[in-house]
Amino acid sequence: MASKLTGTVALVTGASSGIGAATARQLAEQGASVVLVARRKDRLADLAAEIEQAGGTALAVAADITDRTQAEAAVQQAIEHFGRLDTLVNNAGLMLLGPVAGADPDEWERMIAVNVQGLLYTTRAALPHLFKAAEEGPRRVADIVNISSIAGRVAGNNYGVYNLTKFGVNGFTESLRQEVTQRHVRVGVLEPGGVDTELGSHNDHKPGVREAIAAFYKQTEVLAPEDIADGVAYMVTRPRHAAVGELWIMPTDQATMNG
Repeated sequence: MASKLTGTVALVTGASSGIGAATARQLAEQGASVVLVARRKDRLADLAAEIEQAGGTALAVAADITDRTQAEAAVQQAIEHFGRLDTLVNNAGLMLLGPVAGADPDEWERMIAVNVQGLLYTTRAALPHLFKAAEEGPRRVADIVNISSIAGRVAGNNYGVYNLTKFGVNGFTESLRQEVTQRHVRVGVLEPGGVDTELGSHNDHKPGVREAIAAFYKQTEVLAPEDIADGVAYMVTRPRHAAVGELWIMPTDQATMNG
């Protein structure tokens, strides 16, 4: 019996670790050929080898999606190698926390580049191919899943610009959903709460922020990347007539943004 995504191709950004790597594994297990996109070439190569050894198919593409040319080239490599694109998972993300007063504007620009511009670049490049996949089969539906955050639903102290990017992702996702879903390109947003990934380590150079993150992880039974990957797989394996516009997954004992 064929798996649900057999014959399809999925591109995952931020695939070198955490949620991206877990999602790539999950989609490969569902039968999709996966295109792994991130900057860390060595990690991508290791993950591609792991997926191939497990019987899947993977292509590693080292790219910095904050560069529009590289983002477009990554999508083009997927098309040249596999001939199609059915699923795009915009997962790449950066979380740099702290007060707005006295903040380093370079950190804001880096977050906006990864969390917003990179997502826009890959989405724009992928859309023509997703439209084509939805028209031709094998499933006659295509998917975009944008990985946002609970920080796209609830604003928190010291989360200001990160909140800005994730609220923006949520708004963009809903607008694009209205634009393209009737063409059977489904667009959904997945909002994780606390997950055991590298995301918090982006703040290791900030003692106050680092301690607050450590305290949260100490008192909260956080999610695993595989929990989010399961959510992505659920969204993209629904039958053609069913679209999941929003999925919020958080630790059971995470009541608010700050735990």
